[in-house]
Amino acid sequence: MTPLAQADDATLVAAAKLGDSAAMRALYDRHAPRVYAVVRRIAPEDSLADDWAQETWVRAFRALPSFRGDSAFGTWVLRIAINSALHEARRVRRRWNGEVALDPATAGVERPSEPVLRTRLERALAELPEGMRRILVLHDVEGYDHEEIATILGNRASTCRSQLFKARAKMREILGERFQIQQNSEEPCPT
Repeated sequence: MTPLAQADDATLVAAAKLGDSAAMRALYDRHAPRVYAVVRRIAPEDSLADDWAQETWVRAFRALPSFRGDSAFGTWVLRIAINSALHEARRVRRRWNGEVALDPATAGVERPSEPVLRTRLERALAELPEGMRRILVLHDVEGYDHEEIATILGNRASTCRSQLFKARAKMREILGERFQIQQNSEEPCPT
């Protein structure tokens, strides 16, 4: 293990600000999985998530000289990732006019299975307003606590709790409507 890999983020950031590419690489290696995970929850496709995560790092390293260290580097880069991904998602949605392509494998009668449940949850998540989706992903998917989310998003922890409650209720509503529609559209099998 290299000495840089063992260094704390503050040391790596200071070296990266001076142009040390090894320090930049160490920061990337340390935080890239979490950045990608958050961006993937916002992006409608894996290929877009790859692009958006890469764009996050380009923006982060360009903005690194202005990083003051008021928050942890990981928190700062996640905020860039979320803002970049949400901006790109709005652009994609405008282009697609809100249409969501159906996966041919799940378009017919669905059998309960983990991939189908994942698809349902991802589609329901995509229907949530951006603010609700952001809170739900950060808390329930990525495991951040309310204080960390408040720091990332620039809100109060109590606001995050309230938004999470509303986001979960909206998800239940969306998933409930889909379940009702699916049950009502099922036709008896011919014998």
